[in-house]
Amino acid sequence: MRNLLRRLTRRPRTPQPPAPADLTPQGPLRPWQVRERCFNRRRRGLDPVEIRTFLHRVADELTAAQTALVAVQEENVRIKNALRAWQSAQSASHRFR
Repeated sequence: MRNLLRRLTRRPRTPQPPAPADLTPQGPLRPWQVRERCFNRRRRGLDPVEIRTFLHRVADELTAAQTALVAVQEENVRIKNALRAWQSAQSASHRFR
């Protein structure tokens, strides 16, 4: 009986609004976007598709950031080694003048 009354008194469903703008790729994801992200509620909690999409985006950007970090660290090591070699060559040439 309760279910029948709920069905009869329930408001008609309104169409879902389009996905939030911050789920579309618009440059890098900012920390405040992650901290302040809200998800639409469903009957049994949050929308799992929306959450999964957002988590995949965060994971993709984290992967890109980590890859860039490794590249920068390797470049840093290469530059330091070149600088040491140059300094050694310079100090050796100045000793014998």
